[in-house]
This record gives sequence, C-alpha cells and structure tokens, in this order.
Amino acid sequence: MHNAFLLALVVIVAIGFDFTNGFHDTANAVAPSIATGALKPRTAVLLSSVLNVVGALLSLKVAATIASGIVSQGDIILPVVFAGLVGAIAWNVTTWYFAIPSSSSHALIGGVVGAMMAHAGTSSVLWSGIVGKVLAPSIAAPAFALVIAALATTMSRRLTKKSNDATKSWGMKAGQIGSSSLLSIAHGTNDAQKTMGVITLALIANGTLVANSSTPMWVVLLCGIAIGLGTYIGGWRIIRTMGHGFTRLSPTQGFASQITSSAVILTSSHFGMPLSTTYVATGSILGSGIGTKKRSVRWSLAGRVGVAWLITLPCAALCGAVSFYAAKALGYSLGEVVMGVVLALYCGFIFLRSRRDKINANNVNDKWGERDEAFEKPASKVDASDNQLVGV
Repeated sequence: MHNAFLLALVVIVAIGFDFTNGFHDTANAVAPSIATGALKPRTAVLLSSVLNVVGALLSLKVAATIASGIVSQGDIILPVVFAGLVGAIAWNVTTWYFAIPSSSSHALIGGVVGAMMAHAGTSSVLWSGIVGKVLAPSIAAPAFALVIAALATTMSRRLTKKSNDATKSWGMKAGQIGSSSLLSIAHGTNDAQKTMGVITLALIANGTLVANSSTPMWVVLLCGIAIGLGTYIGGWRIIRTMGHGFTRLSPTQGFASQITSSAVILTSSHFGMPLSTTYVATGSILGSGIGTKKRSVRWSLAGRVGVAWLITLPCAALCGAVSFYAAKALGYSLGEVVMGVVLALYCGFIFLRSRRDKINANNVNDKWGERDEAFEKPASKVDASDNQLVGV
C-alpha cells in the first residue's frame, strides 16, 4: 500500500541513521593516524569523509544483501523499516556516549530484524542469511584481522630494525596517510551500503520498486553524502578509545592495522557481506599491540567492548521491536511521528550529557588516564625497534 508521507519519514530517519553511522564509525578509519600524529585530527576526518563518499559509489553488493538477504521482502512494511532504524539510532548514540566502538551494522540489522519479528514472527527473518552473511563474518573477520595485524606488525618491526628511528617513524607515518585513505574508501564500500539497502527495502515495501530491484542512484548519492557528513563531524569519543584505549600505537602499528582492516573490509564488500567495520578495525588494532615486543594491550577494556559486541544485535532488536509495538498501538502514521519525536528528544538528551565530558579534536590525543601508568616506561628502557612511545 502506497503511503508517501510514511515513506518520506522513513527515508529521513534512514539518512539520520547514516549520519550517525558516519560519526560513530569515523574511528575505524582515522584513529590510528590521529593517535600517532600521522595526520592532524581535523585533516584526518576531512580526508576520510571525502573518501567515504567515493567508496559509497564503488559497489552495491552489500546494499543488495541488506535489501534481499536479511528479511523476507514479501512481509516487509514501512513501519517495520522505520522501527528498525529507530532501534539502530538509539543504540548508536548510546554506545557513542559511552565511547564504545560497537557495530553500527549490527545495530541496523538487529533493529530491522527485531521489528520484523514483532510484525510477522520469526519465519519472516532469513536466518540463513543472518548466520552466513552477518554472524559468521562477525566472528571470523575480527579474529582474522587480529592475527594478520599481529604478523604484519612483527614483520614490519623486524624488517626496519636497523633503520634510523626518525626515518622509520617518518616513513611509517607517510604510509599511514595512504593506508588511512584506503581504509576510508573501504569503509564507504561497506557501511554506506547498508542504509542504501534499508531505503531500497522501504521503497519495495511501499510498492515504489518491485521485489529484488537494484538501488536507485539518488539513494546511493544521498547515503554517500550523509555518511560523509557524519564522518566529518568526527566521533571523537570513539576515536579516543580506538586510538589510545587498547594499546599505545606507534606508526608501525598504525600502518599495519590500517592495511589489514582495508584488505579484510574490501574483501567482504566484494562478496556482498555486510561486515562490521568496527569489529575488523578493533581486531586489527589489538593485533598490532600483540605484534609488539612488549605485547602491550589493555585486555580489560577489550573485554568490556567484547561484551558490548555480544549484546548489540539483541539490544537493537529489542529497541526495534518496542518501537514497532509503540507505533502500532498509536496508529502507524501518528505512531511513527511520535516515535520520531521521542527519538529526537533522546538524541538531544545524549548530546547534552556528552557536553559535560567533551572530547574533541583538541583533546582527543590526551593520555588515556590512570591506566596509562601501566604503559609508562623510562625512555632509556624502551626498545627502539618497538617504538612504543611514538606519537603519544
């Protein structure tokens, strides 16, 4: 059934999610470059925002997976898409406030699945697609990235062992500019596609497109621009966690982690898998810490983030289901308007709360806090080949 008003509302909320996806996941591409001083914070997010838009235009395979491989297109209705987006945005801004690098991808998929189950039951969810193209990659990819980044860091350290420290640092920082750029493009090829897929689902649900239609170009451009603008805002809270929380990154580690993340994400985009770029980037950073001689990783923080990863899908699904039931109880059109207002108020509340402990481009590279003491070593005791204190 056609409903132009509700369709427009869904598209607006979808673009809102894409914007939050941009600032929530900025850290995936730029945190190592900012932490090591390879790029100034504002320069890094500007470069990443432009290249995210470029990446969004390069492939539509992930968008096709989201549009047709997660839930049954025959059962989809606009209120389901709307409720799923509400759940995803709510989870995104919550985890951003607590500086937790959770998955925007899983928040979106979880929100849509939860709303779909509330509408048409479990049979309306394509569980084989969820397991094969969402859950399995979310487990395998970060582990793979961790191992590869650890090996890459170890090899880079050994190959440059006899190099002059200043030359090595300069060379690795220059390499990070290229690797950060590649990772930003890779992020665009994967994350921007997910919102494109959701809007395509909405167009199919409204009868504007027939089932299994390709994503319209106006949707591609709109989503690319939205995620680029979100990236430019800079998710400084999560950039700080990724850049300084897990390990003290050297240029060697930053380069190795970014190249590894780029390879894994581009591979998943090629096969149409809606991979969590956050999980991959985090795995690569942890792997780069393991690859140093001192094995300097804050596993307590990694454990807390791991718990957040485990609950992202179910929590976003719960938010999506609650949003759907609330909108249905009020009557779909009125219900969507009310839930949109509630979501806007919640986002405003979170934003105001975040101003009490503001993190921005000026203080994103401040020391992590008391936990930094465990990583402090007199300069004379730091192995030059390990280069632990560079860029901190």
